[in-house]
Amino acid sequence: DHAPLDEVMEAAARHDHAYEENAIVLVDDSHGVGSFGKTGRGVEEFTGSPQVDILIGTLGKAFGVNGGYVTASESVINFLRESSPTYIYSNPITVGEAKAALKAVQITDGPDGRALLEKLRDLTKRFEQGLARLGIETIPGEHPVVPLMIRDTQRTGELVNYLYENGVLVTGLAYPVVPKGDEEIRTQINAAHTEADIDHVLALLEAYDA
Repeated sequence: DHAPLDEVMEAAARHDHAYEENAIVLVDDSHGVGSFGKTGRGVEEFTGSPQVDILIGTLGKAFGVNGGYVTASESVINFLRESSPTYIYSNPITVGEAKAALKAVQITDGPDGRALLEKLRDLTKRFEQGLARLGIETIPGEHPVVPLMIRDTQRTGELVNYLYENGVLVTGLAYPVVPKGDEEIRTQINAAHTEADIDHVLALLEAYDA
């Protein structure tokens, strides 16, 4: 799922005149950048939105490195460098982590990254089609985080444990983390998975309900 960012940006533009610095749109796209959109540029690219004013995210998901980032205008970045506790009172990420993050971004933005994104989408589609065949409710879409809508707290916990005992690590979200009736299991497809991995999980889910 994702916000209609193109519509949000249009609404912000209509209200720019009401604010001295215009209507500023800040987006946390931690789950989108690197995996969402034609070239992995996240919700901006997926929705065809203009560039947001401030984009923040983590390096720990698609890029696999400790840390996070902020992209914005030069004036905003300079302000953050002068005022952010990360720079003043604490330690930023190490040089090695920054270099690893840069390399990960370069890979994602090159031909190898395009191939990985294509494989990721193929695997996600294979998994979603398998879930549909099994009659398991999900929220279909392009994103590789695929929820299994269990809608029961006890069953969510039991299924998480069953999958773990069979070599599959997933995350269960149950009440009070989510409202009652919205309990789910979050699965995460990545480009290192294989078709055999996907089929293994589907077989386990089929056997669980057999």
